[in-house]
Amino acid sequence: MLYHHEEILETVRMIEHDLLDIRTVTLGLDLRSCIHPDPQLMAQQIKTHVTTQARKLVAVTGDVERELGIPIVNRRVATNPIADLGAAALAAGHRDFFPLLAQALDEAAQESGIDFIGGFSALVEKGASHADLALIESLPEALSTTSRVCSSICLASTKAGINMDAVAKMGSIIKAAAENSLGQACAKLVVFANAPTDNPFMAGAFLGAGEPEMVINVGVSGPGVIRAVVESLPDQDLGGVAEAIKRAAFKITRMGELVGREVSRRMNIPFGIVDLSLAPTPAAGDSVAQILEAMGLEICGTHGTTAALALLNDAVKKGGTMASSAVGGLSGAFIPVSEDQGMIEAVQAGVLTLSKLEAMTAVCSVGLDMIAIPGETSAETISALIADEMAIGMVNNKTTAVRVIPAIGKKTGEMISFGGLLGDAPVMPVKEKAASIFIKRGGRIPAPLRSLTN
Repeated sequence: MLYHHEEILETVRMIEHDLLDIRTVTLGLDLRSCIHPDPQLMAQQIKTHVTTQARKLVAVTGDVERELGIPIVNRRVATNPIADLGAAALAAGHRDFFPLLAQALDEAAQESGIDFIGGFSALVEKGASHADLALIESLPEALSTTSRVCSSICLASTKAGINMDAVAKMGSIIKAAAENSLGQACAKLVVFANAPTDNPFMAGAFLGAGEPEMVINVGVSGPGVIRAVVESLPDQDLGGVAEAIKRAAFKITRMGELVGREVSRRMNIPFGIVDLSLAPTPAAGDSVAQILEAMGLEICGTHGTTAALALLNDAVKKGGTMASSAVGGLSGAFIPVSEDQGMIEAVQAGVLTLSKLEAMTAVCSVGLDMIAIPGETSAETISALIADEMAIGMVNNKTTAVRVIPAIGKKTGEMISFGGLLGDAPVMPVKEKAASIFIKRGGRIPAPLRSLTN
């Protein structure tokens, strides 16, 4: 991979002025070699394995960051779904296995210096095993008593439909997790339709079936770069804006692949993918909402927002795909409210609503992300909100997700703070009319006809 002098200088400018960074280097790590009938011994073996490999990741990424001058914000580990490891322990009567393992994973993350560890997960889009259900039941305790463990639960897919029993269950789990932690645990818990198996971003990262025992996946983020590009073209038509975004995404992707392949080479493990997702931060200018506003919207959430987001998401994907044959994960635009200052301001202005955000998820990379709702919201309403988002993903054959935080003790319009990259969120109103009878029906919403397409 050759880089021209001008390209290197342009990347330096992006880093210095437009907040360009490697948002995460994520090590995928298979833990099946640690399975043991004794849960205490198994938890210790997993902790040792994760700590050993994660320390290597931290050391190597530190060296690469210093030598290349490219900021790497997060170092993370994603394991294969932990529910798959618990069957033997449950069969032996060890009902406390999953909280025990969550503690071991959290200790490994803290001792090795990684920021988060994902994979405390279960894939239940078509049905749930006893181990899946036990892991889900453990989430309020496991996520409230750990600081770096992240969980994702896949509830739906285009091939399988929507597991409405699991959707109903997750409403009460999210509510309980919020009550255990004043909402903080819910920032580490996401539910998916069509969950990607190579996603490096938390809270949804896990090592999927078919992946190597260890793999390096990189997440690159550049909202500030794209915003600067769009702002430099005040008189360009939208076709020209799309072309300019594609070119910028191309350059960002090349930087991500350079870092990923170098980390992979030094650790002597396979390189997986670059995920070019425009993931905002609370920092001024590092906002997806401000990109849309630079296209000509008075404020994010007004009419035209979904169309502008569709243009942005498509152009980012096209530019990344031109730059690398290893683009994967989610690769597009994220719209997490608490992490995006422009989104926060649009919510506070009363323009960006839950309904508009739901419409935007039909054309962006993920879904309803980092959204605070009143703490008094019922579990059935949370489940209904999830069901709507799962339906969008299932029918449109795309990844959608929900990461929603019941803000215990807070009302609409108040703020809840998560700190760091997770930012602050204004509490958004939900629909007052109930969907409880619909949710309590349970069962499965069948897969759409397109699921039969080969």
